[in-house]
Amino acid sequence: MKVELDVSELAVGMYVVEITQPKNKFQLAEQGWITKQQVIDGFKRKGIEKLLVDSSKRRPQPSEPAKVNQATMDKQAAQLTKTPGLFKQRLSQAKQLFNESKAIQRRLFDDAQAGVPLTLEPVRRVTDQSIEAIFDNPDALACVINIRHKDQYLLEHSVAVSVLMTIFACYLKIDKEIVSELAIGAFLHDVGKIMIPPSILDKPGRLTTEEFEVMKTHANHSIRIIENTPNISPLSLEVARLHHEKLNGKGYPFGVSAEAISRFGRMIAICDIFDALTANRCYKAGYPQVKAFSILRALGENNELDAELVDHFIKCMGVYPVGSLVQLESNRLAIVESHNHQDPIRPKVKPFYSLNPNHFEISANIDLAAMRDDIIVKNVRADDFDLDMDEIIEFLSHEG
Repeated sequence: MKVELDVSELAVGMYVVEITQPKNKFQLAEQGWITKQQVIDGFKRKGIEKLLVDSSKRRPQPSEPAKVNQATMDKQAAQLTKTPGLFKQRLSQAKQLFNESKAIQRRLFDDAQAGVPLTLEPVRRVTDQSIEAIFDNPDALACVINIRHKDQYLLEHSVAVSVLMTIFACYLKIDKEIVSELAIGAFLHDVGKIMIPPSILDKPGRLTTEEFEVMKTHANHSIRIIENTPNISPLSLEVARLHHEKLNGKGYPFGVSAEAISRFGRMIAICDIFDALTANRCYKAGYPQVKAFSILRALGENNELDAELVDHFIKCMGVYPVGSLVQLESNRLAIVESHNHQDPIRPKVKPFYSLNPNHFEISANIDLAAMRDDIIVKNVRADDFDLDMDEIIEFLSHEG
């Protein structure tokens, strides 16, 4: 995984890819490992501020044994991705991965519409990247769910559900090999929607009974398309096939009841509904996450969703999910950086916007569990303040 680091965060043994700041002023003679402290000192003397580092590559320092166990190297790389100071880099990486995933999703829709069998390799590659990032740090891609555009719901929904499914499966300690197939199934689960007429798919407002019957056929289209995809696994097909089924037997397309719905089918139903509830669309604003959680609980009580898994999902996402926006008592907006599992209502946040008067501001990160003179007032959305998540992410990525 490539991350951008301040020169002060460099250490001997890191693998440097390029100089990123100042832009276009310095160039590395070649990529390579930092072998001694003098190299870092030289970067500082030249006024180099930021560099791109490949955290998956790390070699032993001279004082270390000549051979380092691969598991140890993986642990070092994972630890690097967990450093709080790397939140900015995680935002940039998440956005890049999200955009790449959307481009792949767009090609899938085009192929499906043209009747061409889907190519699984790019899907596997991009979902594996997401899995690696999330298994290294479960919070790494959570902010992806909030980098959304009202007019791109069709593309973004399946990408977000795949990320949610991966985060949820990681939380439930499901084997990585199985998670890979779950993520692929989630990535493909709505590909059949491209076969629904735009007048129904993009209709603002409630569908008529007849229109909803047509909309429901997208599940059948998805199953048919996925079944015809070379090298697709039965597990990937299973989660796509079950994502609209309900425990009480009133789901679709097959109307199967609880005993026929696997744990993985129950998981994707939760992820699918949560994303649909929280995403903005051209004709409706999404709900704040806390409101979506209450709706999921109600669906669990109504025997539509698995109530126990709903509770696990809410614990997995946290009272204030990473990447969500909150309003502080100090009259500022902040983005949630990471959870405090011992004190769930007091996460670590990064303030970025003052509400008196309204303006972006550079602020230090806050651990609300340690600093008791500020608290979260409520969960909010960027739209509530005429802000755009893209500009928020851009500001946070570059600190203004």
